[in-house]
Amino acid sequence: MSDLQERARELDASDQLAAVRGDFVLDDVVYLDGNSLGALPAHVPGRVEDVVRRQWGELRIRSWTESGWWTAPERIGDLIAPLVGAAAGQIVVGDSTSVNVFKALVGAVRLAGGPSAGRDEILVDASTFPTDGYIAASAARMTGCSLRAVAPGEVPGALSSRTAAVLLNHVDYRSGRLHDLPGLTGAIRAAGAVSVWDLCHSAGALPVGLDEHGVDLAVGCTYKFLNGGPGAPAYLYVRGEHQASFDSPLPGWNSHAEPFGMRPQYEAADGAVRGRVGTPDILSMLALEAALEVWRRPDVSVAAVRAKSLALTDFFLECVGAYAPAGRVETVTPHAHAERGSQVALRCADAGEVMGRLIAAGVVGDYRAPDVLRFGFTPLYLGFAEAERAARVLADTLS
Repeated sequence: MSDLQERARELDASDQLAAVRGDFVLDDVVYLDGNSLGALPAHVPGRVEDVVRRQWGELRIRSWTESGWWTAPERIGDLIAPLVGAAAGQIVVGDSTSVNVFKALVGAVRLAGGPSAGRDEILVDASTFPTDGYIAASAARMTGCSLRAVAPGEVPGALSSRTAAVLLNHVDYRSGRLHDLPGLTGAIRAAGAVSVWDLCHSAGALPVGLDEHGVDLAVGCTYKFLNGGPGAPAYLYVRGEHQASFDSPLPGWNSHAEPFGMRPQYEAADGAVRGRVGTPDILSMLALEAALEVWRRPDVSVAAVRAKSLALTDFFLECVGAYAPAGRVETVTPHAHAERGSQVALRCADAGEVMGRLIAAGVVGDYRAPDVLRFGFTPLYLGFAEAERAARVLADTLS
């Protein structure tokens, strides 16, 4: 046994989250793609079967009230809230991340007053996930704003009295770089603009602090580090002080103050409920609710997850440095803890082929064109021995 293998064994033996692994359906594959699709929590299939057979199959339409279907978007939002540092009543679950980005960004421009108030520019993260950029361009056209792409670190210098809204990613999806949410949010607020944060690669992996840091609006998916399942519904955070004036561009009957009144005139409901649109996707929403139960364990906290995430990624980087052939890969992810999310990105010229060979050898990560290998670390179910094994197999694959 090598020194690194022995260290991995010792680290696993002292890991306070090690027992949580048993709450997930796993095999002997090293699964490092939880930043794209989280593993299946073991009790979700039984919960979904109950929803299908009993709630839908027996209670049928009565489940909207008797099984709590109608209030699920806010109830599950309140389960997510502490994971992103938000008080209850500010998050509603439903729709996709893309739809929620659109709601949030158009709503942000309206909160800022838009072009009629001289706020006629939207800033967007230049390195953003493509869909966020597409949505930002559409929101700009709809609201009569111009759109400017800037690097997150350049946002403070790009802000002006014209800035209406700023859309940023908390963690860069390619590199795993963690951006300065507190500092950037403060700069945006000081400029009189409205912040919109995409939390897809941070929620469930590290502290966010939405309330503490004054974030105005935020969105996120639930199928990555929150393990909600493929296509699980996303969520929208509307800060309490903005809820009375938040004007969603997608008003639907579910966000009406009197949804069953069937009135032709729209009147928005109070609170985060006005972020709802149409009928909730109950099957996937209740699967998500079951998946979130892992966070109720007394040994699970965001702080513990973050500590293990940093330890895992530190150890993986150390193992890659020790095992990989010299000059074969370059680390893209920042080494500084304050700048690192919960993934490690490595650059190599033949990344696509390398990832294919890794997957065939039982180490599952993913590849982003043109040359990035991504390895996502979900501390709830990954251990240090798996990190060491992944680095060792990677080195063999690169040789």
